[in-house]
Amino acid sequence: MIKLTNVCKDYDTAAGPRRILDNINLIIQPGERVGILGSNGAGKSTLVRLISGAEPPTLGTIERHMSVSWPLAFTGGFSNNLTGADNLRFICRIYGVDFEPRIQFVKEFSELGLYLYEPIRNYSSGMRARLAFAVSMTIDFDCYLIDEVMAVGDQRFRERCRVELFEKRSDKAMLIVSHSHRYLKGNCHRFLLFRDGGIEEHDDFEEVYFRYKETIGEQFESKAQMVAEMQ
Repeated sequence: MIKLTNVCKDYDTAAGPRRILDNINLIIQPGERVGILGSNGAGKSTLVRLISGAEPPTLGTIERHMSVSWPLAFTGGFSNNLTGADNLRFICRIYGVDFEPRIQFVKEFSELGLYLYEPIRNYSSGMRARLAFAVSMTIDFDCYLIDEVMAVGDQRFRERCRVELFEKRSDKAMLIVSHSHRYLKGNCHRFLLFRDGGIEEHDDFEEVYFRYKETIGEQFESKAQMVAEMQ
């Protein structure tokens, strides 16, 4: 189980601190797939980073009673001066797992070829994302954090990602951020809608999608009104 209690997250801006998440309470059970919807900047990716431990909350607590992945395809933990292979070796040491059987999987899955032995600073963003996803699949977690990972690579690579995640790891908990509503509907058990710094929990996709479109419409009207007032 993962439990968030009264979690808040602030970021410093030129106009002063801005609260992105405000008093979030959430429980994710083993094997549960939770889909996340919300407009850009609503805090979806922020929540994923907090749960992963990549960032601390400003206030509140996060309890992790199962192992949690880093955000899939997240490349912020890589050392740019190391090769892809050496980054994998370092991660294997951290998690106490053997390197040799995993390097072969990463080589085949990422399709990076000789670039796997080049410094990551020479990679394109797509190459870094493919490496990060492949490395993520070499470590067994109880809960996977998925932030738009299916946007990585071409259709064939995305299908391979789908099989690795949703077929081979069908018993794992997942927290899924995606702009593809069909993707969320087809893969999630319940849904979180991010709205005004908080979250609304829904079991029915049609209901949460209706509320999501309401939110987008309200934001569009608000921006249109601001533009009109400035003219």
